[in-house]
Amino acid sequence: MSTLRGPVGPVGLPAWDRCAVMGVVNVTPDSFSDGGHWFDTALAVKRGLELVAAGADLVDVGGESTRPGAVRVDEDEELRRVVPVVRELAGEGVVVSVDTMRASVAEAAVAAGAVLVNDVSGGLADPAMVPVVAAAGVPFVVMHWRGFSADMNSRAVYGPDVTGEVLAEMRRRVDEVIAAGLEPDRLVVDPGLGFAKNAEHDLALVAGLARLRRELDLPLLVAASRKRFLGRVLAGPEGDPPPARERDAATAAVSTLAAYEGAWAVRVHEVRASADAVRVVRAVRAAAAAEGAA
Repeated sequence: MSTLRGPVGPVGLPAWDRCAVMGVVNVTPDSFSDGGHWFDTALAVKRGLELVAAGADLVDVGGESTRPGAVRVDEDEELRRVVPVVRELAGEGVVVSVDTMRASVAEAAVAAGAVLVNDVSGGLADPAMVPVVAAAGVPFVVMHWRGFSADMNSRAVYGPDVTGEVLAEMRRRVDEVIAAGLEPDRLVVDPGLGFAKNAEHDLALVAGLARLRRELDLPLLVAASRKRFLGRVLAGPEGDPPPARERDAATAAVSTLAAYEGAWAVRVHEVRASADAVRVVRAVRAAAAAEGAA
């Protein structure tokens, strides 16, 4: 009987036999999709455990909204929001990542039990981030980023080959973080859907996932959950986009595409549909492999 391996992930995390599912816990009052729902520590921990029960492989805890136009929270407040949630979830045996642009928050979260740092700036927002992560020896997500949320919409300017431009910028950043001391086998890349991109740019990147994975040759994280481009697709040319919480079926569609194209993980707010989707993709791939070996 043949066996089918899942996408190879970064050193230091479990080796899942399929695309992994990263559940989101935003400990914020103002995130675009679920801000305020899990702002209390106890509620955030409960939510993280619910996501795991629904099929999440790891839980991403963040204390600062990165929605377009968001104003940054101060460091002490971000620490207050994030660290207790990380500590309690890790204490329950959950694989926890921390979503932060601050080295101090990353360091404290890792000390509390986080095993991955997910920085939407790829270490650009805080010069201390890469040295801190390198010293901690944990995996690091390098996202495509052109600037802070307050003005990122003005940076959504690309030529006809959006995927090529994003690839070039991500290659440069990957080279920089490796030169600064991060080990290549601990890196994950994220094309940054919705960050300094409009709906057409995001759709082009989803269409280019196979190219991104192949040319960057690193584990790929796809974070499409509930984002604006899905709302635009669902609205059609003349309609109003549905609220963020009504985009979960569309999110699961992107999770299916990402898993099929070999993404290491998808990052989602509601887990069940995407957890089912990645398992179906794995089963279909296993059947295809068995058919080819017959």
